[in-house]
Amino acid sequence: MKLIFVYNADSGLINTLIDIGHKAISPTTYECNLCDLTFGLFKEHKKWKKFREESNTEMEFLHRDEFEQKYGKKFDYPVILKQEDELSIMISQAELNQIQTLDELISKVEGLKV
Repeated sequence: MKLIFVYNADSGLINTLIDIGHKAISPTTYECNLCDLTFGLFKEHKKWKKFREESNTEMEFLHRDEFEQKYGKKFDYPVILKQEDELSIMISQAELNQIQTLDELISKVEGLKV
């Protein structure tokens, strides 16, 4: 059983550069709160990296295009899923969009029953 974190962004260098520009120029209209909470403009937040590296929970992190190609499913992104026999939503897009701080995200992820 593992958690799958799916960002509301596509993979690749050009998409990454577009995302960086969007976050820098118009952060209030950026459409991936999961990205905002876990990454700065150029790199992963140290606190998030430490949390995920020290967690006993298996985690996978994918951009939406990578997720859809690998799993053949679509959700409202960003989303955190649990994979057992099937995929199930653990933290929905609506819930993720309500989270204000990295500490709040970490607390929610720690509280998931996996």
